[in-house]
Amino acid sequence: MTSDTQTLGSYVEAGKEFTRDTNYIATRITEDGRDGYPVEPNRYRLVVARACPWANRAIIVRRLLGLEDVISMGVCGPTHDARSWTFDLYPGGVDPVLGIERLQEAYFKRFPGYERGITVPAIVDETTGEVVTNNFPQITLDLSTQWTRYHREGAPDLYPEELRAEIDEVAEVVFRDVNNGVYRCGFAGSQKSYERAYERLFSRLDWLSKRLTRQRYLVGDTITEADVRLFTTLARFDPVYHGHFKCNRQKLSEMPVLWAYARDLFQTPGFGDTTDFVHIKQHYYVVHTDINPTQIVPSGPDLSNWLTPHGREELGGRPFGDGTPPGPPSEDETVPPEHRASAPSRA
Repeated sequence: MTSDTQTLGSYVEAGKEFTRDTNYIATRITEDGRDGYPVEPNRYRLVVARACPWANRAIIVRRLLGLEDVISMGVCGPTHDARSWTFDLYPGGVDPVLGIERLQEAYFKRFPGYERGITVPAIVDETTGEVVTNNFPQITLDLSTQWTRYHREGAPDLYPEELRAEIDEVAEVVFRDVNNGVYRCGFAGSQKSYERAYERLFSRLDWLSKRLTRQRYLVGDTITEADVRLFTTLARFDPVYHGHFKCNRQKLSEMPVLWAYARDLFQTPGFGDTTDFVHIKQHYYVVHTDINPTQIVPSGPDLSNWLTPHGREELGGRPFGDGTPPGPPSEDETVPPEHRASAPSRA
């Protein structure tokens, strides 16, 4: 089983198909506190890496819902070693709230000798310094459903009750064939397993293109959890997955419907302004030494095309439903301009 944190160069197993370890810490933070962790403002810290698509989901949802003032966020650097994600972006390499150098310390504090992957996103209890959960699919759903008392005025409903069955259904096939599908291509240990994953990935992308031809969003006429989950893979497609993971039938920018859909989301507050293309490229090209042994980070592509008109407004839909877009990110959570699509990406 393969987790998100590995020894450098240990992702590909010769002759085998990539299998993701999805056995995450199942503890939840809930309104009733049934797992021992009640919803409580200023108690928890969301630990992320902007490079990671799974963590990027949580960053987006937290921002769309306006939870920045009640759940703090610690940002790890774009790369990690065999032990853990590290806080090398902060002075002295120490998280200023948790007082630790490695996310591993929070895992070990609750589970001494924890043997599974030290993954992001993770939520840490600031009062104890212990990890609460790293169950990334559940984290964003709980932010939507358990933290409603603290949502900003005008926050969108990303997981409306009447659409949950359809959102779950779409999210499941997107995870299986797209979110995880790109990894199954990139970390395939045989030609046969790569070709199976490649066919499955592009068949699903064709299916999504057809679905999005006549509707602006994946489910209903507003942005939902399903759109957040697809976006973070699409944002990484041309900078990383097309070349690094050999997902090269077409670039995203050569798939007209998905490219317009991705730009529509990217230009929506909460999406593009949380996307750090420099961190994304540094992570994949430096950490995956079995795929890229030289660790050279490519200078391209020029990503300013993310800001071009997309025309999706013609399909109708209301991005935030009856709500409003979030305000700008705080200064300490702003992605540097040179890391965004306002200029060609620089590694």
